Amino acid sequence: MKKDSHNEENMMKKINEIIDFLINKGLIINDGLELKRLGSGTTNGLLYTLLVNNRPTFVIKIDHPKIISATEDFLLAYKDIKLFPNVLYTDDDKEFIAYSYISGETHYNRGSKLEWMTILINELFDKYQMADNNIPWGRVNGIHRNSWSEFNQSSLKFAQENIGHFLPSEDHKRIVKLVNKLDAYHQQEEKYYLHGDTGVHNFVYMDHQLKGVIDPSPLIGPKVYDFTYAFCSSPDSLNLSTLMSLFSLWNKHASFTKERLVDEVLFQLYTRIGVCIKVHPHDLSGYMEAWKEWREYLPAA
Repeated sequence: MKKDSHNEENMMKKINEIIDFLINKGLIINDGLELKRLGSGTTNGLLYTLLVNNRPTFVIKIDHPKIISATEDFLLAYKDIKLFPNVLYTDDDKEFIAYSYISGETHYNRGSKLEWMTILINELFDKYQMADNNIPWGRVNGIHRNSWSEFNQSSLKFAQENIGHFLPSEDHKRIVKLVNKLDAYHQQEEKYYLHGDTGVHNFVYMDHQLKGVIDPSPLIGPKVYDFTYAFCSSPDSLNLSTLMSLFSLWNKHASFTKERLVDEVLFQLYTRIGVCIKVHPHDLSGYMEAWKEWREYLPAA
């Protein structure tokens, strides 16, 4: 208990030093400042909101230098995208980053999936930059992969272990065939610099409209990954009708066939069920209900 108290004191000392530093740099004004703990960024990371005259204005993120550096690089690379927060300052040692606060709430009061997915297509996915071919596939700060197929195989293994008996063995076998089918799509895949965690838990909504996207986990991969991740990140409107409505809009910017898009969603949904079992069990029933529809499009066992 004393150890936790000591760590808390050290962290408060650290955050106060950061605030003093930002004041001395002239980046914030020492007038009506208030600090509020938001929670964790990563396992070891911490997030704080800095309020100015009772109004949330900035976020201060303390984390491992690799995480801070990747966050800064990504937000600066996409500084013209209005959905992302603006970087205020990152220290030379990459111990913290301060960026603008986006008002609203994550997860809830989302409005129509068709509406917020349309915003994502027009204001984010369509503006993704291609990555240099020499940059390896995978998480910028994680395990690098030789191909996107290798990334998928890793995701498949993780999901299989988590799902286990929640799905019949036939479904597991059919998913393996699907992943092998996806390999053909990915042999000539172009690399893009992606947010990498485009889910409703990182989408900020206000008045039932999407206003911002936070907490990137930068990834080198195909654009279709962030699209299907977003689509499958909530169990509502997780149906073929909604996907096909989005397809016509998405297909203006990327030459995906309907068949490929359905295949990619199938695999993303499968991996999402694995994540739900481990992290978000309250959403599991919704995903299992959706799976009843989607499994019909799996390759035959």
